[in-house]
Amino acid sequence: MPMIFRRSLFSIALVASSSLAQQPTAKTLILKAVTDNVGAIYKVGETATFSIESNDASLAKVTAMLSEDGWKPQAPQSVPLTDGKGSLSIKVTKPGFTLLRVVAGQTSAMASAAFDPGEIKPSMPMPDDFDSFWASQKAALAKVPLKFTLTPVTAPAKNVDAFDAQIDCLGVPVSGYFGRPKNAKAKSLPAILFVHGAGVGGSSLGSTVWAEREGGMLAMDINAHGLPNGRPADFYKEQGAGPLKDYRYVGRSDREKNYFKGMFLRLVRAIDFLTAQPEWDGKTVIVYGSSQGGFQAFAAGALDARVSYICAGVPAGCDHTGTMADRINGWPKLVSLTEGKPNAAELQTARYFDNVNFAQRCHAKGAAVTIGFIDTTCPPTSVYAAYNALTIPKKLHIDPLAGHKNTPEAMKFMQEAAYEHVRAMKTTK
Repeated sequence: MPMIFRRSLFSIALVASSSLAQQPTAKTLILKAVTDNVGAIYKVGETATFSIESNDASLAKVTAMLSEDGWKPQAPQSVPLTDGKGSLSIKVTKPGFTLLRVVAGQTSAMASAAFDPGEIKPSMPMPDDFDSFWASQKAALAKVPLKFTLTPVTAPAKNVDAFDAQIDCLGVPVSGYFGRPKNAKAKSLPAILFVHGAGVGGSSLGSTVWAEREGGMLAMDINAHGLPNGRPADFYKEQGAGPLKDYRYVGRSDREKNYFKGMFLRLVRAIDFLTAQPEWDGKTVIVYGSSQGGFQAFAAGALDARVSYICAGVPAGCDHTGTMADRINGWPKLVSLTEGKPNAAELQTARYFDNVNFAQRCHAKGAAVTIGFIDTTCPPTSVYAAYNALTIPKKLHIDPLAGHKNTPEAMKFMQEAAYEHVRAMKTTK
């Protein structure tokens, strides 16, 4: 009798399973938008056509919203679809980007078309006293003796010695993890400095694995705020919600109090440390970062002649004064607007912390930059303004359908650029 009962339950389960399997599953709506030019780059005056596609052939229309890379949004318009497909064509009369966002219900997709992006110019000239301002800041830093404490930590790579490094600086210290190959010879190693994107956290010990690459490097990763490393996550969360909340706006109307001044001087002090190591080869310093890290890479290339190469992924800090040229500016949006007009004090302050100006003063032998064409945090219009201002050998990786991130292809591009520079410097006397 018990066996019959179990068989009955098994039969009921089979029936229920079969019934569920026969029930239709709702299809998730997917929208796609792409340009008719795979690279998404056009000449001013050419027609760009966006192809719009839905996986639901019954969808009759989508709502399309166009803007100048997030600036000056146009009124929404309806685009009809036939068998789930439609198109929208545009033509523009000036260099820049047209960003498309298509929406159906809660589903959306984005695409962007670039028009002569290599012709995007700085929105304002460099301040007359840009160089003297930064010279005075570096002179003040130079009065602080180069003192540091290295505390051994467990390295993620077996042939690397790793340390928690705390280095005296103006204000808060440089705080990072430093790695060097075991038994490295004097004057034999290039140096690479990793810098962080926006947010609040400790340094990355994992970056010290670069000490094993390309025959060995002095590898250092510093956090953006001089915070102690290796603390519990709650510590950094409390800092981000407390003293470092909205740090990007600190001193936005006063260049002497601007938060990024201290951040950038810590780059110079970190390079002081790296180049003081007996193993440094005397000629190679790479600064490598994305987003806010890309901001720092540009700044380091301008402020320190020892920097030989910069790798800047989807860089922030570009063309803060873009609104003066009637276009979008990049993160951290240092200049606020009131009734469409920029705050005068913030506008002037931002010019001393702008990648467009750092680019014109970059001392490096080369630069590698990545751009996402649908990046709404560091818009491509702003990044091109800085990239175009570089006067050194440079190369660019673009991702037409990427937002604010480094795709695997972009990461490979940056890494290979760094490796290529190390190899080239090894053959340079």
